[in-house]
Amino acid sequence: MRYELIIFDWDGTLMDSAPKIVACMQAAALEAEWGELEVAAIEDIIGLGLPEAIAKLCPGIGPAQAERLRQRYSHHFVSGNTTPMPFFEGVEAQVARLLERPRQRLAVATGKSRRGLDRVFAETGSGAWFHASRTADETRSKPHPQMLSEILHELGVPVERAVMVGDTEYDLEMARAIGMDRVAVTYGVHTPVRLAASQPKWVAHNVKQLFDWLNG
Repeated sequence: MRYELIIFDWDGTLMDSAPKIVACMQAAALEAEWGELEVAAIEDIIGLGLPEAIAKLCPGIGPAQAERLRQRYSHHFVSGNTTPMPFFEGVEAQVARLLERPRQRLAVATGKSRRGLDRVFAETGSGAWFHASRTADETRSKPHPQMLSEILHELGVPVERAVMVGDTEYDLEMARAIGMDRVAVTYGVHTPVRLAASQPKWVAHNVKQLFDWLNG
């Protein structure tokens, strides 16, 4: 077993949710009277907590307008937008394969809220896959490493026996900050060049490459 604990990012790593995030954020920005947001700018902030994402997307936005944008984004994401959010092809089968291994533990570290993560766990039946999870609203947002430290502490796993898997520099940088191995996936939102700057242990270009490597 290569790692006792594998910690996954969610959006852009396990689930193909970027198109929905982009559509909801664009609609919310217009309704909050901020104006149009470019697709690339929204993709850049996927992985951050929602307050941090809005602050980066909308420099100088005031508290009231930011709250309006947040509320409209949440509305669209939960009930106002029907863009599908499938798992990337092969994820479900490959996670099941990992869980067949004795003593293998899995976790999630995500920019989602706890309510949002629990909702998608319930909708997909995937909550049982994971032994621990942390969200951006119950700890520090990426790239701060606090959510990783908390997961390690909760499960009693030393940092050298764990790996972080993600599609953004925020995922990789929070792992690098505490000396955790990290794996980049290039099928998400950040470019391979950008991911390479965080010195990942492995770079996977598709789901099969990722899980073949994780399986050792």
